[in-house]
Amino acid sequence: MTNDTIGVDISKDHLDAHRMSDGASRRFTNDRTGHTAFVGWAGPCGDRIVYEPTGPYHRAFERRLAGACFALVKVNPRQARRFAEATGRLAKTDRLDAAMLARMGALLDLEARPVRSPILNDLKDLHMAREALVKNRTAAKNRAKNLTLPLLRRHNAEQLRQIERQIVAIEAEIMALIKTNPDLAQRFAILVSIPGVAAITAFVLIIEMPELGTLENGQAASLAGLAPVARQSGQWTGRAFIRGGRANIRQALYMPALVALRFNPHLKAKYEQVVAVGKPPKKAITAIM
Repeated sequence: MTNDTIGVDISKDHLDAHRMSDGASRRFTNDRTGHTAFVGWAGPCGDRIVYEPTGPYHRAFERRLAGACFALVKVNPRQARRFAEATGRLAKTDRLDAAMLARMGALLDLEARPVRSPILNDLKDLHMAREALVKNRTAAKNRAKNLTLPLLRRHNAEQLRQIERQIVAIEAEIMALIKTNPDLAQRFAILVSIPGVAAITAFVLIIEMPELGTLENGQAASLAGLAPVARQSGQWTGRAFIRGGRANIRQALYMPALVALRFNPHLKAKYEQVVAVGKPPKKAITAIM
């Protein structure tokens, strides 16, 4: 059980903290010295620390607190903003955001979750770099259709070859990191054993949903944004639809679902069953995802 709730607004240079029990606020530097000072100010082990992810700026702070046995709660920035609006707090400053996060954690009794391991952080960085290269490759292929000057066509072709080499190198590094961790290697082997799931899809699922394997089916579907959301009020009932969750997981599962419809006999039978009861094909594909 947590003793107190502390909200922390994290920026590049500072940590703005607010303690719920006594309303105390304080600013710390976002470096090793500031992290140590925060741990001393925060109080006893077991306090709930609520914060928003801020890319590379929160990771060192997160690692330091995980080693000090605090209960860490990382909240979605959009949900935090909606909570602030629901409570009538429209102003936005670092100090007010810290107080809002503390209040959100205390009132909603937010549950702490395990911190990403260093290897998962490294895999996340590699995956983001690969996604950026894939976008650059698509842009270069589109440019090639409209280039007429030989020099520009040659430069574009060289750029495409370089991007391809970098993508292959990143994928090899991701695979090498996964093999160094027995748990991740086992998850990867299970995923690629499913007809329709290739190595790239397995990479995305391991990196973007590290909780996979510890969740019930419905929880996993909800986390990926694939669980239908009911819409009903009084005697009116609208169509259920999917929303929220982790969009990158949905994007990664769409094409494998189409492949599974052809080569995975169990999922093909499921698709035909859903279509047979009158559901649209897109809903059946979502069920396969």
